[in-house]
Amino acid sequence: MGKARRNRVRGNRSDPIAKPVKPPSDPELAKLRESKILPVLKDLQSPEAKSRTAAAGAIANIVQDTKCRKLLLREQVVHIVLTETLTDTSIDSRAAGWEILKVLAQEEEADFCVHLYRLDVLTAIEHAAKAIVETLTSTEPPFPKLLKAQQRLVWEITSSLLTLLGLLGLSREEVLQSISGNQTILRLLFRLAATDVAPQEIIEEALSCLTTLSEDHLQLGQAMTNDQETRCYDVLLKLSTGTGPKAVLSCGVLHNLFSSLQWLDHSPGKDGACDAVIIPSLARALEQVLPSSAVANGSSGNAEITQVTLEILASIGTDFQETLVKGNRAPTDPTKANEEWNGFDDETADVDADAMEVDGESDAGAEEEEGDEQDEGDEEDNEDDASVTSEMEADMGLVAGEEGSGSGDLNDLPTLRELIQRAVPQLIRLSNLHSEETLAIQDHALSALNNIAWTISCLEFANGENAHIFSAWHPTAKKIWRKTIAPILEADNADLRLATQVTSLAWAVARTLNGETPSDGRQHRKFISLYHASRNQAPSAGQDTGEKKEEEEAEDPFQGLGVKCIGVLGSLARDPAPIEVNREVGVFLMTLITTSNNETTSTSNNTPPADIVEALNQLFDLYGDEDVPCDREVFWKDGFLKHLEEFVPRLKTLAKGIDKRAQSELRTRADEASLNLGRFVQYKKKHAPK
Repeated sequence: MGKARRNRVRGNRSDPIAKPVKPPSDPELAKLRESKILPVLKDLQSPEAKSRTAAAGAIANIVQDTKCRKLLLREQVVHIVLTETLTDTSIDSRAAGWEILKVLAQEEEADFCVHLYRLDVLTAIEHAAKAIVETLTSTEPPFPKLLKAQQRLVWEITSSLLTLLGLLGLSREEVLQSISGNQTILRLLFRLAATDVAPQEIIEEALSCLTTLSEDHLQLGQAMTNDQETRCYDVLLKLSTGTGPKAVLSCGVLHNLFSSLQWLDHSPGKDGACDAVIIPSLARALEQVLPSSAVANGSSGNAEITQVTLEILASIGTDFQETLVKGNRAPTDPTKANEEWNGFDDETADVDADAMEVDGESDAGAEEEEGDEQDEGDEEDNEDDASVTSEMEADMGLVAGEEGSGSGDLNDLPTLRELIQRAVPQLIRLSNLHSEETLAIQDHALSALNNIAWTISCLEFANGENAHIFSAWHPTAKKIWRKTIAPILEADNADLRLATQVTSLAWAVARTLNGETPSDGRQHRKFISLYHASRNQAPSAGQDTGEKKEEEEAEDPFQGLGVKCIGVLGSLARDPAPIEVNREVGVFLMTLITTSNNETTSTSNNTPPADIVEALNQLFDLYGDEDVPCDREVFWKDGFLKHLEEFVPRLKTLAKGIDKRAQSELRTRADEASLNLGRFVQYKKKHAPK
């Protein structure tokens, strides 16, 4: 029998964290390490309190330098700070230690915050938070009676904690859950938000931190409304009615709370609370922004709070969709659904709220919505192809888009009323700020307008549905076109980012106005030119911005500027638009389709598949009703049917060539467009004019 293997036991195994760090190979960094980093780290662990305090302060000052920061991280400065500096008997050392961690979290990637979390930084934060709350609530001595130097150190530590908590909350969902479940940390946040003892900047930092942590977070919202110690929720409501940064930041926290608790127009919370109560304050904040003082009178601080205001309104614009979907719209009549084309799904009028986010970024869900009104539900129809002919008339009824009805007075939708009456006029005004100093403000104003417009545009207004909303929005939509979209188009700005924003907004507005857009009869040509410009500038190899743009479009090709231009053009050309406008747009769309995916055509000249899908969707909408004048005058007189019929097999080939795994949505929608095109051609043949 073989001998049993003895366990390999090593005595006095060294701590892997404490093992010697190899010096950097770069001579300059090696010299910096020897002259500056190692001495200060040695002092940080000195037996003498004064040396430790001085070293902690020195590291807090040099950690912003990239080279010094990287060297300090190599030397395990985080481990030293967490295990020694934050437990130092000197409050000055502890304050410097928290400053070090704050700056590291600000300068490093989000993974660093996850690393801190795994090193149990929340326990250290909880301990510090408890000490701060005890200091603030102590009666022996009362906090205001402490020495100014002592108060300053308390607020320095508090500021570092607030910044760290905000960054930690953004790093990963599990970290956010741990923070929001920590009663000690929440107690500190609620205390700071509701206090009148803290300096202005600390209150603002606390409100900003709460805004970050409370987004889509039911647990924190419930904790805030249930808090009886500081009555934080009541204090925030009062603050939100005031002026200045505290009012705006309070509105941000309250908006997140209303959203997470589902306090909507049709299901308001305490004392009728919903987003309608904070919009007047946000509008007042925007009224103070004048072209000459958008960034002046207080430097960038005013611009930053203006951007926060606009971001809150943009979020309200998107989240308001929940109210429209859940409270305002009647369910679709199932008997009507049976009469409609099975190739499309009635439920597609309910836009996915998550797909409608701004940052940017935010129009994809709304664009998908328009396509989905025509494309979804085709899987079941694959088994029913034999009955296509008998159902053709019902099919084309759905192309026109019929929906369930909604009724009621706009007073039942106070958030929409406040958006239209108070916020939108200010957003229109700020969207016309064109100086270099106010580009960010213009950008955020357009994003907010875009979100509001898309939310409303995805309702169904045909046959009188949602008439109360349409009558309120219709004049506002026309004003947005005249005062915001038209001036930017006329300026012929070469900024493709601005062009993408205004095109997205134009699509949403034109969808609602449905052929009654206050165009001068030439603006559709601007979008045709813009489409060609976007195609010409698409290949930006070698440029970081270009590569990033291409990567984003590869992930979601329906967010591209080309698709947006096609959407706007289709909406501008709908009846009762002038026949000539319809003809120019129709020919343009047909040209995109008929010159695409030709094997003899070079790849660089091919129309992208997403553009083809959207062009077909717009053609279905434009010529799906044989009763409109453009059907006879354009579709039939210009011979569109022949070209579409020839394109049917090519579209099938194109769809099959899209990788399902790499571009699943594009493949799905291309397959749906292929099926719908075949049905559309058959329908038009049956209903040819006599």
